[in-house]
Amino acid sequence: MTRLDPSIAAIRAAIRTVLPTLTTPAHPGVPDPAGGAERPLMLVACSGGADSLALAAGTAFVAPRSGWRAGLVTVDHGLQEGSAQRAGQVAGWAREQGFDPVEVATVEVGARGGPEAAARDARYAALAAAARRHGAATVLLGHTRDDQAETVLLALARGAGPRGLAGMPVHREHLGVRFTRPLLDVPRGACRLACAALGLSPWDDPHNTDPSYARARVRADLLPALVEALGEGVVANLSRTAGLLAQDAACLDELAAAALARCRTATGLSTAGLRELPAALRSRVLHAWAAELGAPRAALSHRHVAALDALVTGWHGQGATLLPGGIAVARRAGHLTTVPT
Repeated sequence: MTRLDPSIAAIRAAIRTVLPTLTTPAHPGVPDPAGGAERPLMLVACSGGADSLALAAGTAFVAPRSGWRAGLVTVDHGLQEGSAQRAGQVAGWAREQGFDPVEVATVEVGARGGPEAAARDARYAALAAAARRHGAATVLLGHTRDDQAETVLLALARGAGPRGLAGMPVHREHLGVRFTRPLLDVPRGACRLACAALGLSPWDDPHNTDPSYARARVRADLLPALVEALGEGVVANLSRTAGLLAQDAACLDELAAAALARCRTATGLSTAGLRELPAALRSRVLHAWAAELGAPRAALSHRHVAALDALVTGWHGQGATLLPGGIAVARRAGHLTTVPT
């Protein structure tokens, strides 16, 4: 019997590991043409790069043997010459592998937040739309252990707190859809080895080596320098750190949700109740409350939360704090409350 390549085995095992954690779709799946029975559907997001291609190949093997249907979506951002042809090639390969449905989602990338963020927003919107349309239980993404390590380093550079350092979660609810990252414990190199073992020719996105992008600089320069200085284990250790912090952040978020409920008043939040909370909980309560008021989470920074906290713990009669979205919060009679701007 031919021995299965270890890289292929690792990817298949990672996919099998997340299957028990997935819920069935909110809407019934499309009947299985082969047997007429309804099976839950997962969609694979595949750019044609080594990571997502290895994920797609692994899913094509694992899904039908685990009671799942597998579809595939490839997004054409239209940012590079030949992108439509590449997307068509990925879709053609997917159909040959038995994926159903298979879609090419052509998107228009805006400019909000910069080119990288705008492309990401357009991609997630297209993937979420496809998942809702087909009633998929989840969309699988090909982020690897190396991607997680890069994310932690970028968060450190931004001065992020535990939530940012927790990196990318295995599961994330976004735009009404569950996104799942099965390969967060799989090295990026294993994906390329799996593609080679399967005879697949992945596409190398030039944006991944473009030094104008911070992540590309981390990938090309910073992470290799850390590996050289500290050893190969640094990538796995950074990823493990993210996982440990994710557990801590989830626990603190639960405690903060309960604390927020206790501090609510008819006009806002009780400053006396907030003052009794540990700083780690109080900052989370204030952050969650500001988001409830309509402050965009992406623009809500430590500076804004610190200004709210000062109204509680450093009160000396100061005026209102202005939050993103044009929201003003002031202290009035022992309460934090919104006021006209």
